[in-house]
Order: sequence, then C-alpha cells, then structure tokens
Amino acid sequence: MDHNPQIDETRPHSARVWNYLLGGTDNYAVDREAGENLLRMFPDFAQVARLQREFLRRVVGFLVTEMGVRQFLDVGAGLPTADNTHEVAQRLAPESRVVYVDNDPLVLVHARSLLSGSAAGVTDYLDADVRDPEAVVARAGRTLDFSRPIGLIMLSIAGQVPSYDVAVEVVRRFVAALPAGSFLALSDGVEVNPALVEAVAFYNQRAAFPYTLRSPGEVAGFFEGLELVPPGVVSTPLWRPGPPQPVPGVVSAMCGVARKG
Repeated sequence: MDHNPQIDETRPHSARVWNYLLGGTDNYAVDREAGENLLRMFPDFAQVARLQREFLRRVVGFLVTEMGVRQFLDVGAGLPTADNTHEVAQRLAPESRVVYVDNDPLVLVHARSLLSGSAAGVTDYLDADVRDPEAVVARAGRTLDFSRPIGLIMLSIAGQVPSYDVAVEVVRRFVAALPAGSFLALSDGVEVNPALVEAVAFYNQRAAFPYTLRSPGEVAGFFEGLELVPPGVVSTPLWRPGPPQPVPGVVSAMCGVARKG
C-alpha cells in the first residue's frame, strides 16, 4: 500500500486488521503482524470475521426482503470488502439508500472510490465519530429520510468504546433518533473464551483503538427497550442461519436484531 501521511502505520488498526483477516490487501505490515498474532493465539479469529460478514449479509437481506427497509445507517463500516451493506441492499432493492460512518483516513480513501452504489439508489460516506450520534444523524439526514424506517448497523463497533455504560448510551442515542419501525442490528465479541480474551488483551497492548469484549448479558443490554426479532440475542452464526450452515463450537461473538416500536 502507498504511504499516506494521515495514517498511523506504526500501530495496528482494527479496520485494517479485520481486512487482513478477511483476506484483503488494504493493510500494513503492522496490521498483518497483529493479525498473525491473533491467529496464533486464537486460530478461529479469521472465522469470527467471516461469520460476522455472513451475519451482515443475512441481516440486510432480512430487513430488505421481509421488513421492507430501504434505508441503512452502517456505523463503524470498516474497509470495503465483498458484499458490503449497499451491495446486498441494492441487489435486492436497487432504490435502497445507505450511509456509511467511520473515522479512519484509510477507510475514507477507499469508501470514496468503492462505495458508488446503484444508479437507482444512493450511497454516501461520513467521516465521523461514533461517540457523537447527534452529529452523525444530522449529517446522515442529508441522504436518509428520518421520517421513514432505517436499519442501524453496528457490528463490532460498540466494543471500540471501552466503558460499557458509555457504549450503551451511544447506542441509545442513535436509536432515539430513529423513527418507529426502524431496526438495530448489533454484534460484539464476548469474553467467554479464554483464548480469545488473551488474544484481544495482547492485541490491545499495541492497538491504535483497543477493543473491549463484553459479557453475553451486556450484549443483550444494548437491545433493552426494543422488540427483539427471533431468535433473539445469540451466537453470530445462529442468527437465522441459511442451510447448510455448520455451527462452530466456540462462541466468540453475540448478535441480535431488534425493532423500535
């Protein structure tokens, strides 16, 4: 990759490490080293990344085809890979409108060049901080109609906020801005596997943005006050899996989808 003075190449960044684990090339040596360390300590880490990507495909497909959602706000979008939110949504409903949010310079560069969207729909990208929901919503309102249902996607982003209470407050402020009939789709890594806990702790020693694992109960807490869609808060591969879908023996991330009444 070319050098960009805005990008810190000395510390691993979660978006770039995730890209490496998914087989992408938008990463630096420090990210690849971090990724290899994670895989050495927790060999299923790449599978965790793939399972989350599959969850994203399923949840966007569900919201478009079964719930009639045509607008999405993807917070903490990360680097573009295969089957991004707008690609899944606009393949099923070309008029879908998608706004991505992230605050990494490398993500911004690639988002501008790759997230073009369909001719019938709209795809936009905001360089903004997840911890300022009101600013995100104000800017997203230029593309999305906040009087109509919106699918809020927050995958592995709440863990970027170290304090659980602050993370819950951030999610609730985003949900508060959504109209009735909107949905929250959220996933986060959980601290039930000792090898994963050790691997993440090692990663956090050098990471630009440390990641905080939650308990399954804490992940469920993000959906408080909302109507959970069956099967509720479950291990990521267990959320409406399509056949055939092998279920990993290790629970590494929990997810759920809920409707705002």
